[in-house]
Amino acid sequence: MRVKDLLAAGKTAVSFEFFPPKSLRGWEKLYGTIADLSQLQPAYVSVTYGAGGSTRDQTHDLITRLRKETALEIVAHLTCVGHSKDEMSRILDMYAESGVENILALRGDLPQDPTESHPTDFPRAVDLVSFIREKHPQIGVGVAGFPEGHPESRNRLEELTHLKEKVDAGADYIVTQLFFDNRDYRDYVERCTLAGIEVPVIAGVMPVTGRKNLARMAELAPRTRFPAGLLRAVNRAQSDEGVERAGVHWATEQVRDLLDQGAPGIHLYTLNNSAASLRIAESLGLEGLSSVS
Repeated sequence: MRVKDLLAAGKTAVSFEFFPPKSLRGWEKLYGTIADLSQLQPAYVSVTYGAGGSTRDQTHDLITRLRKETALEIVAHLTCVGHSKDEMSRILDMYAESGVENILALRGDLPQDPTESHPTDFPRAVDLVSFIREKHPQIGVGVAGFPEGHPESRNRLEELTHLKEKVDAGADYIVTQLFFDNRDYRDYVERCTLAGIEVPVIAGVMPVTGRKNLARMAELAPRTRFPAGLLRAVNRAQSDEGVERAGVHWATEQVRDLLDQGAPGIHLYTLNNSAASLRIAESLGLEGLSSVS
């Protein structure tokens, strides 16, 4: 089922994100995480795709296994930078044949070495959205949004213009980068509405699970705003276990508020761990997450 149709039910859809590990031990841990979180009956799960297709085979293998061995709805991430149209056609055909009904269309990271030659058929995510709509109109398409601003953006007004272009090209919904203050999310949704963007905006939430985890978030998402209240809670903790408890509590309150405010979807970035998501669900009394009031 397409995410668009899941969101049309009118209740908040809760989902999880996974990524292909780099080691055998990582794969074993991931399958345990998926087994744990499958019991919560999420609306869907998404699988990331490395920049330039660096995890293409692992991503496809994981998606294929999930399609065969679980009843989970799958969203396959797909980055377009560095891919030719022929390559993209083969990838999309492969996903369609595997029964994948949803793609999250992303630009991806630009090549670190500007002197290297790379295909430029898809310079922006909007080009990939249009291509999917042309080649496989039956596939649902999501795109990324940045409540606190895209890391490379110099103009927040132009940023919304580019987002609207992706929606006008055929995107069904938006899923946001992580944020820690729900006021940023609500303001972003309102700004999208003012820009004429009418598709659902799914809220992306990532619990803080340790000081290293917090530092890594700041590095990967440099525009992320860490509220003083969250930093005070982290500073009070005497151990990484304490930091995790504080971070999960903060994320739980975020999710509770998003549910109360009727957000169309909540996407939990799991980092391939189930503990934080399970504790959030338990604290809020959530059992089946495919649609919750």
